[in-house]
Amino acid sequence: MPQVDFYILPSADPAARLDFACKLTEKAWRLGHRIYLYCQDAAQRDALDARLWSYKSEAFLPHDMIEEDADTPIALGLDDAPGNHHDLLINLALAAPPFCERFARIAELVVSEPAIRQATRASYRFYRERGYPLQDHRLPRI
Repeated sequence: MPQVDFYILPSADPAARLDFACKLTEKAWRLGHRIYLYCQDAAQRDALDARLWSYKSEAFLPHDMIEEDADTPIALGLDDAPGNHHDLLINLALAAPPFCERFARIAELVVSEPAIRQATRASYRFYRERGYPLQDHRLPRI
């Protein structure tokens, strides 16, 4: 059963989710985890791909699109199955993916933009109804 962590970001900007996804991905990858970043659409996936390439000049985060290289430690996908990624799912879509139960951990990234908050509330109910352990992390303003 996955542990679900809700990261509440002090921003209304949806782009803050992508920035935090890079930070969380780097931390998990350095700990040896395989990460699957589940994106809402191709535009979001392309924006995240660009951010991962330029996230830190001194850090390289080995990633690729799941359909291009399922063995990469960090995979970006849309409706694609996660392949052999089962450690951390970072969900950037507006609903929980159908394969979420395959993961040890799920990260939901929340900003105060109304559509994202409402979708996150629905995801919270979805996870709670399945009995997944839930935890929220309110991140401070920087």
